[in-house]
Amino acid sequence: MKKILIVDDVDVLLEMTAFMLEGKYETFCASSPEQAMEIYRKEKPDMVLSDFRMPGMTGYEMQIALQNEFHKKIPFMFMTADNSEEVESKGFDNGAMDFIRKPFQPEVLLRRVANILRTVGEIQDLTKTSTTDALTGLFNKATSEEELKKICTKSHGSLMMIDLDSFKLVNDIHGHAMGDKILIAFADILRAAMRSTDLIGRMGGDEFVAFCHGVSDENSIASKTQFINEKITEAAKKLMGEDMNIPLGASIGCVLVPQAGTDFVELYKKADKALYIVKQNGKHGYNIFNEDAPEENVETVVTLAQIEMILSERNKEPGAYVLPFESFRNIYRFLKRTRAGYGKTICIVLLALKRTVDGEKISLKYAGEKFVECLHTTLRRGDVVSQNGSNQFLVLLTNTDGHHDVTRALSRVVENWGKLPESKSFYFTHEWAILDA
Repeated sequence: MKKILIVDDVDVLLEMTAFMLEGKYETFCASSPEQAMEIYRKEKPDMVLSDFRMPGMTGYEMQIALQNEFHKKIPFMFMTADNSEEVESKGFDNGAMDFIRKPFQPEVLLRRVANILRTVGEIQDLTKTSTTDALTGLFNKATSEEELKKICTKSHGSLMMIDLDSFKLVNDIHGHAMGDKILIAFADILRAAMRSTDLIGRMGGDEFVAFCHGVSDENSIASKTQFINEKITEAAKKLMGEDMNIPLGASIGCVLVPQAGTDFVELYKKADKALYIVKQNGKHGYNIFNEDAPEENVETVVTLAQIEMILSERNKEPGAYVLPFESFRNIYRFLKRTRAGYGKTICIVLLALKRTVDGEKISLKYAGEKFVECLHTTLRRGDVVSQNGSNQFLVLLTNTDGHHDVTRALSRVVENWGKLPESKSFYFTHEWAILDA
């Protein structure tokens, strides 16, 4: 039921107006502007129906005072016996939504009040659509940034960047519909972790932001971090089953305001630096920005099983493991170190694409992409493939008997490459060697 605050210094008129609205609305009565302001602070009514002329403070002076205090437009309708157009003009200039002249009929009052509340509802719906994230109901990116710019200049507290760790795995494994459910649950958890006076927004994807008014001690930040991490695991298991092993959690980069500044853009960069440190130290934790603090001082709440989930390969498709050259080099160096512990021989193969004389003029880049696909699908899951430059390709055959297995693998590549139309434009050469310690 909508709440209406009625203000009139004449008790009889106050009671009569309340009686007319009784049953359709929850009414609160005040016989002075001062009393009305106290009631408004406590009850936050949906609109104010006020006499215009009252001792000490007029109705529109009360409206100005309330709007200045709460920093928003408050729906007001004034009751007046004054026929002066100046009175009406003054009220409308100040943002009054309507006037009703005394004495008035109950049906007229009810219709006027209903019109105001309907208009307010429509405005609120439009405002909500333009300021909130459609999925989570939190502030959207634009509104979050706009509000935080104002908050950071005049408030003290904690600005937090919050990332939902490993969220991509939810979409990859369970689909985007489940991903949406997780994001909604995470938004609810953030609301539960913060207070109603705090700001929470979604910056996009799995990135969120919050400002916690008055929070500057590390214990509070640590407690919120632990709560969020515990609750998202519980929520995920309810949604995806108890055997869910995706390492969902929250990484939080925090900066204290105004200790670290008051400019939102600079504070956001500092929170991002703090978040980066958490990400580099196992995730699922928090870090408070400190220019002089060592980067190791980050608390995490990740388990071994979660770490293994983060490290493991997602899409276990058949075929060789295709890696960028730098990653290939790291594996090569590791295998060189540990080669003696393998029961089988490890071989490295260099292949090079060469353009044929009579082939079609397709690009080397395109042919190279097709050749990598051919190597990937032809070789085994234990083999590793990488491209070096525009026309050279490296392969590690990790479980071979030497010459026989290398020859057999290369024969399969020749056969499968020959089935592709690109082979008419490019052939390949090869050389190989056994990996020595």
